Amino acid sequence: MKKLYAFVLSLALVLSLAACAEKTSVSQSVSEVSTETSVSTETKTEPVAEDKGLGIDKDIIVLYVNDVHCGIDDNLGYQDLVTVKNAYERLGHKVILVDNGDAIQGDIVGTLSKGEAIINIMNEAGFDVAVPGNHEFDYGMERFLELTGKAKFPYVSCNFMDKDGKPVFDAYKIKEVSGVKIAFVGICTPKTITSSTPKYFMNEAGEYIYSFCQDESGEKLYAAVQAAVDAARAEGAQFVFALSHLGTEDDCSPWTSSEVIVNTTGIDAVLDGHSHSVWQEERVKNKEGKEVILTSTGTKLNYIGVLTLSNSGNVRTGLVDDKGETASVKATIDEVKAQNEELVNTVVAHTDVDLTIMDPKTGERMVRSNETNLGDLCADAYRAMSGAEIAFVNGGGVRSNIAAGDITYGDIIKVHPFGNMMCVVEATGEEIYEALEMSASKLPAEFGGFLHVSGLSFTIDLSVESPVVTDDSKMFVKVEGEPRVKDIMVGDEPLDLTKTYTLACHDYKLKNMGDGYTMFADNVFLQDSVMIDNQVLINYIVDVLGGNVGEEYKDPYGQGRITIKE
Repeated sequence: MKKLYAFVLSLALVLSLAACAEKTSVSQSVSEVSTETSVSTETKTEPVAEDKGLGIDKDIIVLYVNDVHCGIDDNLGYQDLVTVKNAYERLGHKVILVDNGDAIQGDIVGTLSKGEAIINIMNEAGFDVAVPGNHEFDYGMERFLELTGKAKFPYVSCNFMDKDGKPVFDAYKIKEVSGVKIAFVGICTPKTITSSTPKYFMNEAGEYIYSFCQDESGEKLYAAVQAAVDAARAEGAQFVFALSHLGTEDDCSPWTSSEVIVNTTGIDAVLDGHSHSVWQEERVKNKEGKEVILTSTGTKLNYIGVLTLSNSGNVRTGLVDDKGETASVKATIDEVKAQNEELVNTVVAHTDVDLTIMDPKTGERMVRSNETNLGDLCADAYRAMSGAEIAFVNGGGVRSNIAAGDITYGDIIKVHPFGNMMCVVEATGEEIYEALEMSASKLPAEFGGFLHVSGLSFTIDLSVESPVVTDDSKMFVKVEGEPRVKDIMVGDEPLDLTKTYTLACHDYKLKNMGDGYTMFADNVFLQDSVMIDNQVLINYIVDVLGGNVGEEYKDPYGQGRITIKE
């Protein structure tokens, strides 16, 4: 019998006993997950008759995932998700399957199909409801809306608004299961405006025609969430679970999942995404002081989340991290992979050294906060293939390591899965300085807009507070105060703030103001969308480096272009 099925059997026995008082750690094996803890009685929804409870003879199960990023079988897979679902259903449980955003982009299968292959897999898996993540929009608004039309499940969001301030999707979806009404309220991160492509949310005149209830205080978002929760309760929802793509990273504030809980009432659990965090069951007090569960499953199906709603009205959450098999989705996944296999496995180059986005000492991601050799390589590719004096590549667009050995097309797409196009603009030294200050503004925290550079070197002084001023949407406005970025050199010469330089990057940054970089929006384009990002990298390695990445890139911490002083 499959281990996941055995897990569900053991879980059924455990849940019939009193829940342990202490929180357990995230499981390292399936058997350990079965010691999930319940939340305090404050999370019960009242009134529940003591003698009858909810009137259900089997627990209701909500399975949840977030930030899968096309990882159809990287860790667990969609087939394992369906195995868990099937096992619970064989035990007589009613199961609801939900996704908390960033499913359709992030790897080869999404890039080559512009998200459609993932929607097909999710349809086959039987998802019931989903919330858009910021990367759901990365193929453009028209394509995103086309994909939502192909989905056999609804997308929900209480704060994704059109130009008239009306929700683009329903704010929530109520599922009635065994007579119990459960509302799923969707919440998108307001950071979507900058962490996807800002231009996708504008009309041709550069005016925003979509918003995500963003403001500096967070009050617009909190109000939208509260209104959705209140409406769902008024419609008869006995439980409200938020499907949120908010995260808890510093630069998500004031829109983090914790801040939403603290500033609202009526939510029983928040199933979160965006920051790729792993939380089996955190507890955060809401505006009334009641405890609300906060949980998240990591990324690329590191874990499968299991929310259990018992007859007594208790809610508990746990994480599954073991593998199983099922034929129902595997055939669809295999078909998708076979279609792309020949192209993906084509060898295009070689590297003598490991090219990394991770810190080899800690194993943690550093490409969004420090120089790396792969970041240097990607920036060099833009400068060499464009002929520009300076090149930028944002750390959030460098997504995967390349191990020493043969480099396949699939490896390159994993590094640059977004399909951004190379551009070159005329930029003043002052604009380049502003961009470097924006890049350094979140340090030491991670920032997807952290810039890797070619043709430049500089120092970041962390003892100086960032002088960057942004607007309510966290778009760059100006630099005001003591410089955090110092000693900027263009080759062997100091950066001249009054001089005009040629700058290479991609359309996400230069045309579409990605990550809030507004300083280049009106610049003169010398090259406009001339080559896709993964082809820029391939061509540099093949045509300039002779097909081999050599010793000049051996240091995982890069070539000393960015010096960070504590």
